[in-house]
Amino acid sequence: MKENSPQPAQGQPHFDFGLLRRFPDVEAGNLFAHDATDELILTEAHAALAAVRGAEAVVVGDRYGALTLGAAAVHGLSGLRVHQDGLSGELALENNAARLHLGGCYSPLPLGPELFAGAKVIVWQLPRGLEEIEELAGLMKAHAAPEVQIFAAGRVKHMTLGMNAVLGKYFTQVEAGRAWRKSRPLRVGGPRPEAPAPDFPKREYHPELKLWLCAHGATFGGTKIDVGTRFLLDFLPEMRPGAGTAIDLGCGNGTIAAALAAARPGLRVLASDQSAAAVASTLATVEANGLTAQVTAVRDDALASFAGNSAQLIVLNPPFHVGATVHAGIAHKLFAAAARVLAPGGELWCVYNRHLDYRGALQAAVGQTRAVGKNSKFTVTVSTKAAA
Repeated sequence: MKENSPQPAQGQPHFDFGLLRRFPDVEAGNLFAHDATDELILTEAHAALAAVRGAEAVVVGDRYGALTLGAAAVHGLSGLRVHQDGLSGELALENNAARLHLGGCYSPLPLGPELFAGAKVIVWQLPRGLEEIEELAGLMKAHAAPEVQIFAAGRVKHMTLGMNAVLGKYFTQVEAGRAWRKSRPLRVGGPRPEAPAPDFPKREYHPELKLWLCAHGATFGGTKIDVGTRFLLDFLPEMRPGAGTAIDLGCGNGTIAAALAAARPGLRVLASDQSAAAVASTLATVEANGLTAQVTAVRDDALASFAGNSAQLIVLNPPFHVGATVHAGIAHKLFAAAARVLAPGGELWCVYNRHLDYRGALQAAVGQTRAVGKNSKFTVTVSTKAAA
């Protein structure tokens, strides 16, 4: 069946999505600042957005500004409330808004009651994870207006009936629309007042590490120990003995930061991640294990706020994808960041899938690199920054 394009109505203002950039996130020929899902959401929500004030509309999951700036430009809205988990996306939206002279159209907000309070229209790029959908849906149900209309969509290949089931726990109306360019819309409404609030952050005890791990919905891996991280931690005693400070780069649920702090009571650990959910999860993990005196967690894009030549030890389990696309760009960005922040003689410990073979890239970016461990799936390396 041929899919009809969601064309603007005659005379309707048009937004040029091609003007958007991903910067400061990784940019490449196969990575884009918008997709068909953004266009589909804005088309589905067109009449609803035209009928509300900007402060009554909320944008969730905007990648780089397509939803926020598209709504603002087409409908003349200002005061839009926006939540983006990733800092790189937040910075990209800020940059795109400035370039397109739309800088005053929105307010970035953390995930919480204020974001959804009294909202009448919510436009939402659906995440892939059910835990994230549940945490967001629970907040929407609890704090949005009773008449709220939620216009959500995602890529068909990432959508499951489980998403409908989760949304159905909190709303009476969950209706799927016709797919267009491999994206499918969901229209959601009718908050269920009797639905219990979801319990986040989740927590799970791991006896092998003697640690509690906590996670908000958007945290990669949830409360589990990543298998690569598990292998990396086998080498913890060898990681720059005598270091006074360490950085957990891309801290996720805080496994590495907490394990380092628990194993070395005199060590100060700085945990960093661009994900707001990851930082909140790490803080919860640290508190659950009584390590708040040793560990600080900050939201940061590739150590941008860290001083150069300042770190004795950095530990990293880099992602091998950018969003839903397998791409090495983010790993190389983090290697360069670690090289800048490491002090001369400092060490970067890294784990990665064996087939990726990052050793050459680490040697070029940081310094002498040697493999210290391999198993059937992963390689662990240590890279030492050359002395000045």
